[in-house]
Amino acid sequence: MALREKVRLPLMATALLSLLAALWAGLLRLGWPLPLASTSLPAGHGPLLVGGFLGTLIGVERAVALGKAWAYGAAACSALGALALLVGLPAAPLLTLGSAGLVAELVWLLRRQPGLAMATMALGALAWLVGNALWLWGWPLFRVVPWWLGFLVLTIAGERLELSRLLALPGSARLAFAAAVGLILLGLLLSLGQAAAGVRLLGVGLLALAVWLWRYDVARRTVRQQGLTRYIALCLLSGYAWLGLGGALALYAGAVAAGPRYDAVLHAVFVGFVFAMIFGHALVIFPAVLGRPLPYGPHFFAPLVLLHASLLLRLASDLGGWGAGRQWGGLGNALAIAGFLGLVGQAVRRGGRLTPARLRR
Repeated sequence: MALREKVRLPLMATALLSLLAALWAGLLRLGWPLPLASTSLPAGHGPLLVGGFLGTLIGVERAVALGKAWAYGAAACSALGALALLVGLPAAPLLTLGSAGLVAELVWLLRRQPGLAMATMALGALAWLVGNALWLWGWPLFRVVPWWLGFLVLTIAGERLELSRLLALPGSARLAFAAAVGLILLGLLLSLGQAAAGVRLLGVGLLALAVWLWRYDVARRTVRQQGLTRYIALCLLSGYAWLGLGGALALYAGAVAAGPRYDAVLHAVFVGFVFAMIFGHALVIFPAVLGRPLPYGPHFFAPLVLLHASLLLRLASDLGGWGAGRQWGGLGNALAIAGFLGLVGQAVRRGGRLTPARLRR
């Protein structure tokens, strides 16, 4: 086994552990009577999800793209930060180092592949770094979370723009994309001094980006195909709908520190948009990262449907003031994500090893 693969697999395992811990913490925060492994676990829900899981996962993906051993340092810092969170130690310094490393990787890639798509991903990494730095300096999480949200949204949007290059987008479309990204960045910057106005402007940017993705993403065409291609397209298009709803809710709610509106805004984006993207991309990205194919089957629609149905229940309950519905919706979210992970694990076991010959097919 190559050295990079020996490093890659523990990092992926730590990312998945972070995700499971984040789901557990989220259920505790919703009031489900689950065993409490650590008094600090509920407060670690967001950092474990964004930094421990997604930060490590994106760090590994970028390291694979770079093909440099040093590039795994960013993911390693994120993974160590997640482990620190799990044992009750300060995690912000390590996660800040991880985000700084990811910025360095994206700058390196931007020099090799200059363009709007890579620049957007680099700006996303920079947003994560700023958010982590604010957290390290003691800012409350509700002021930090918009920057983490910007990290994930800009990262995904940059990836989708890069994959849309085959469509030969007109200059007006690229300008509209840049304008949406600009609104998101302006909203984040404004939130440093004017939290409510900044979050509302961020919401406008999210809405604009959702409309752009729905209009120009290649998924609009591939959804007419069959099998895995159609499944991925449906994941993406449903995610864009949640992104638009999250933007509308942010525009309506502004900067709220807690409560049902806060829950609705965050989970429309972090669960509806981000996890729809993960469900759609995992069957393509994981084979490259793990070196194993993931056979697709229609059963992958089950967790996707559960994710959307339970999130609809959760957000409707948030907006309608029904606490029990919010709890059950959150449980459905966790079961959908855990169920998807179970299907991926089963597919990995069935798929065997991805040899160089199979990779070339």
